[in-house]
Amino acid sequence: MQKRTLGNSGLEVSALGLGCMGLSYGYGPATDTADAIKLIRAAFERGVTFFDTAEAYGPYKNETLLGEALSPFRDKVVIATKFGFNFGPDGGQSGMNSRPAHIREVADAALKRLNTDVIDLFYQHRVDPDVPIEDVAGTVKDLISEGKVKHFGLSEAGVRTIRRAHAVQPVAALQSEYSLWWREPEQDILPTLEELGIGFVPFSPLGKGFLTGAINEATTFDSKDFRNVVPRFSAEARKANQALVDRLGEIARDKGATPAQIALAWLLARKPWIVPIPGTTKMHRLEENVGGATVQLTADDLAAIETALADIKVEGDRYPAHLQARVDR
Repeated sequence: MQKRTLGNSGLEVSALGLGCMGLSYGYGPATDTADAIKLIRAAFERGVTFFDTAEAYGPYKNETLLGEALSPFRDKVVIATKFGFNFGPDGGQSGMNSRPAHIREVADAALKRLNTDVIDLFYQHRVDPDVPIEDVAGTVKDLISEGKVKHFGLSEAGVRTIRRAHAVQPVAALQSEYSLWWREPEQDILPTLEELGIGFVPFSPLGKGFLTGAINEATTFDSKDFRNVVPRFSAEARKANQALVDRLGEIARDKGATPAQIALAWLLARKPWIVPIPGTTKMHRLEENVGGATVQLTADDLAAIETALADIKVEGDRYPAHLQARVDR
């Protein structure tokens, strides 16, 4: 697999990463540990060197899983994890927390769970309105100088926050949602990242599975699957949004690819510093996603995609209201 560099940071990663959240959290019961380790190692064997986790995924379980899975080749991969929340006794999130002392506590704990001596990319998971971003960036800057962290990242941060943080400690990457069915970052975020030399790591590049074509209005989700509370995944919204998937399927057939591969290839074609991190729990989907990195879209292909999707309006919010409130503007 080809490599890419995240902005001006010098951090080189595979063109596609692996989002590991779903192996432990969010989409129903956690994957069996042995199967999850097998999938993570299979990704590495296929050229993936960029693995994304967070203390919140489990919580804590996903970092421990990743630490075990990647230990045989730790020096050949880039691990990204995140800080920014408190957790109650039951493991549920109990509010944001990016206070400097807490960031340090999370870093030390994550190093142990990941079975490593350094975190390659340390993201603030969500912007904490109660802690100045300069304090957050300054704390990560100190962790970098101490050798515990290599690079600083932000997630779902707005332009003003990005600029303020970057002035204190260069931001290597922003991780936010971006795909053919969520294109808001094109308005202000992408131009800002290009100006400042910051890489972009789109999560949910396949629309939480919807762009694969495997989900329709009749699909039912596990009771623990967070898509049950996402407005964009209501039966009515899925029915309305089927037109997008149908159109994507037509384009994919013309290219001899799958809808998921076209969706990933489209992101890769946007900018050379964009690195999507599709997640999966299934080996055949891993193979399919990795294949998306080999699909070449020409300027004519990209123009045809724009034309084909221009008249389709995606229905439904991407977060329920209480989670949307955590997105920095």
